[in-house]
Amino acid sequence: MTVDVALRGVVKRFGAATVLDGLSLEVARGEVLAVLGPSGSGKSTLLRLLNGLEAPDAGAVSVLGAVAPLAAVPEAARERAWLPLRRRVGFVFQAFHLYPHRTALGNVTLAPEKVLGADPDAARAKGLALLARVGLADRADAWPRELSGGQRQRVAIARALATDPEVLLFDEPTSALDPETTGEVLAVMRDLAAEHRRTILVVTHEVRFAREAADRVAFLDGGRVVEVGPAREVLDAPREPRTRAFLDRLL
Repeated sequence: MTVDVALRGVVKRFGAATVLDGLSLEVARGEVLAVLGPSGSGKSTLLRLLNGLEAPDAGAVSVLGAVAPLAAVPEAARERAWLPLRRRVGFVFQAFHLYPHRTALGNVTLAPEKVLGADPDAARAKGLALLARVGLADRADAWPRELSGGQRQRVAIARALATDPEVLLFDEPTSALDPETTGEVLAVMRDLAAEHRRTILVVTHEVRFAREAADRVAFLDGGRVVEVGPAREVLDAPREPRTRAFLDRLL
């Protein structure tokens, strides 16, 4: 089994607060992992460590075989270490983070053109194909302000796919959406999960999605992994009382 993501004894602090407290977790190549837990449990910080947006204070973070530098390493050196990895790791944010001065297509083609040096015509053709894949073929020339929340998030997914990432990270991608547009986004995510072409980590409160689309579920609390296992086992018959109490409240 090839492991694409590994965290071993990871500690992350923000000031006096310890957000991750010796967290250990592995994700195999092609696996879909749903990460659940209460607010403040370290879920988003976990994802940010896997894209170099944060650096661990202690422990080891490995992504696609590369070990992430610790926070004690100067920032410039950390950025140099992460640069070749960033194009291999896609990130879909909770709040979309589309560039308002670029159309939907312009958001999708930006990274292939500027980061990968792709030919503009080739980047445009690929961008149009990705927008069609997420159901937005007719909105390529729309500005972000002209799109609904669900449409903006689907553009964000297409943008994340534009560099052909080997690892794809979703940070609560439906938390800012209404129920109807949540369904639109989850449908795209289910399609991606079903392919098993890339390793996917999804921080979510969507239990139904986790049960249907994830291979495994990890439940975090207090900056640690409390329970991890096959999705249906963890969600339908959790072993740990803390997991059970959380799911009872969530459902």
